[in-house]
Amino acid sequence: MLKEIVVNVGEEETRVAVLEDRVPVEIYIERSVNQRLVGNIFKGRVENVLPGMQAAFVNIGLEKNAFLYVEDAIPARALDGHGDSMLGANICDILKQGQEVLVQIVKEPIGTKGPRVTTHITLPGRYLVLMPTVDYIGISRRIESERERERLKELASRVKPEGMGVIVRTVAEGVDEEEFRQDVGLLTKLWRKVLSRAAHGPVPNLVHRDLELVQRILRDVFTEDVDRLILDSRYEYEKVLDLLDITGPRLKLKVFLDERDSIFEEYGIEQEIEKALKRKVWLKSGGYLVIDQAEALTAVDVNTGKYVGTTNLEDTVLKTNLEAAREIARQLRLRNIGGIVIVDFIDMSREEHRQEVVRTLEEEIKKDKTKTNILGITQLGLVEMTRKKVRPSLSEVIQKPCPYCDGKGRVLSEETLGISFKNQIYNMARQTTAKTILVEANPVVAARLIGSGGANLRDLENKTGKSLYIRGVASHHIESIVIRPLHDNEQVQARTLPVKPGEVLEVKVEEPHITNIRDGIARVDGFILDIEGGGALVGETIPVEVSKVYRTYAKARPVRT
Repeated sequence: MLKEIVVNVGEEETRVAVLEDRVPVEIYIERSVNQRLVGNIFKGRVENVLPGMQAAFVNIGLEKNAFLYVEDAIPARALDGHGDSMLGANICDILKQGQEVLVQIVKEPIGTKGPRVTTHITLPGRYLVLMPTVDYIGISRRIESERERERLKELASRVKPEGMGVIVRTVAEGVDEEEFRQDVGLLTKLWRKVLSRAAHGPVPNLVHRDLELVQRILRDVFTEDVDRLILDSRYEYEKVLDLLDITGPRLKLKVFLDERDSIFEEYGIEQEIEKALKRKVWLKSGGYLVIDQAEALTAVDVNTGKYVGTTNLEDTVLKTNLEAAREIARQLRLRNIGGIVIVDFIDMSREEHRQEVVRTLEEEIKKDKTKTNILGITQLGLVEMTRKKVRPSLSEVIQKPCPYCDGKGRVLSEETLGISFKNQIYNMARQTTAKTILVEANPVVAARLIGSGGANLRDLENKTGKSLYIRGVASHHIESIVIRPLHDNEQVQARTLPVKPGEVLEVKVEEPHITNIRDGIARVDGFILDIEGGGALVGETIPVEVSKVYRTYAKARPVRT
């Protein structure tokens, strides 16, 4: 498998994409105004201790207080020394209001929630993770060889500082003792700096900031199994080479500079990001996924779509589900979806087919470094899984809730709005003495209020006893309407009609007239222009001269050039 990392460095953001066989599978984005917080260490002050939640809120100087759960607050050495005896401890016995505490962010603030923190500090290096508060040795589960695990555990026990712990990372497989010692030396020096800043600085205070995105990628993602690292910034390229001189000289041969203006477009990454923001994901076979992210969980629905298969229904369903399983694993990584995930595969009657789909999903999930658990198939045929969530998803980074629908993704229909707005017009007619009322609405709603040939408008005027001018305003949101009385009759037409006789306009002929197909229809701010002889010009933009103006539409003729 070809594995590449592409880095795009811009003025306001740095983006990194991980590609497997030239297909993007992971996206990282860091913006200068909204830098990543996970890994940062703060000296904070306990604001509230909540025994009912077995947690505390800690002021670390951010907009929202950090959440510290009891298990993350128990002194690590106490856990190490007393086993399970401290696990039932009360938060009130561990923390007091006003107490100063050193904490590290383990989960980004997401939505209305503040960051989650722990007192169990970890400092990741290239090959080892230093745990200064606990005496422990751990080996990455991804290292499967028992002989290699024993060798690494022996090396770790020789190099780890007394009273501290280390976790051996996956990338350490095959590494010798000298590289371990260099890693430990750098990390213990960093820990001393953290303690010094915490002892002498104010509270709350940031005492350690984790590495910037490109440096984290070098530390956590750029391993021996990566074939190429491509950067589009000469400055970052040279900085990367300097860092690799210290941390991994062998990897320098895999670093390349590509100063093209649109490196993400050249590698097809920009298009994949756009697709990753949509609900529907098409599969190569013609089937598709629908991905809905909600507050509590993410639901994935699998459909055959255009794929009709070649042999029988069971074979068609199986092939669609297998392709979907591979794509779902990629989309979880690409979109960085975390929390509970429910997958509704197409119903399969044969048990061996169900197990084959789950096995395929499990195999693909193994490529994901983020901890993911597949819990199996429920009685309803749904696959339940969880994926650890430590940072916002791709959509949360790039998008924000729609200010009109407030994230619902739905608006009121024209029929619903037409009924509601008619009632508002009746209310205004009862309240005002003015003979004329101006109504401004989105063109789609305005057209419904006017009706075919002005039938609805005449009915409204008969029921209200008022002259009504209904204008379509393209800039109006579909659920927005302005209804106001006009007392000055001399200004009625000037205020309500967007065109006047003799005016020459450039308009696009949108459709043929519904009853006279020789004529064409154009619109100016939702106001209808009936263009004589324009039926053959649909889709073209032409100059027209307004000949007659009525309350609901105007007549116009093409200008011969």
